[in-house]
Order: sequence, then C-alpha cells, then structure tokens
Amino acid sequence: MKHYSIVPDRDVNGWFVKIEDTAPADHYEMKSAAVEYAEKIAKENKPSKLSILDKNLEIEEERTY
Repeated sequence: MKHYSIVPDRDVNGWFVKIEDTAPADHYEMKSAAVEYAEKIAKENKPSKLSILDKNLEIEEERTY
C-alpha cells in the first residue's frame, strides 16, 4: 500500500504532497489544491492511504482508497 501525505512547508506558506518517505514531490500554495492532487493520485494507485497533516504536523485526517 502506497502512503501519500500532505504536509506544510517550513513557514506554512504552502503545502507539499509527499509520496512514501521520499522528498516532497509537489508544492502548492493552497492546502485544498494539494489535497485534490494527492486524492487523485492515491485513487489511481489503489490500495493507498492519504494522511493530511495540519500546520503543527499532527494528523488531521486519514483516508484509505
């Protein structure tokens, strides 16, 4: 199962989409855009899990596809 994450950048000015434990793949200014993209790739690569973190790096929501 692949694991995708939405995490804030250092200054919380944007959001990264991370795949597994690799370096961040994509950067978005809006959290909603990052979630939308991560959902799309997670659904295309089932089974997968998406973790959405808040600005404090705490899990806000987890989704499984």
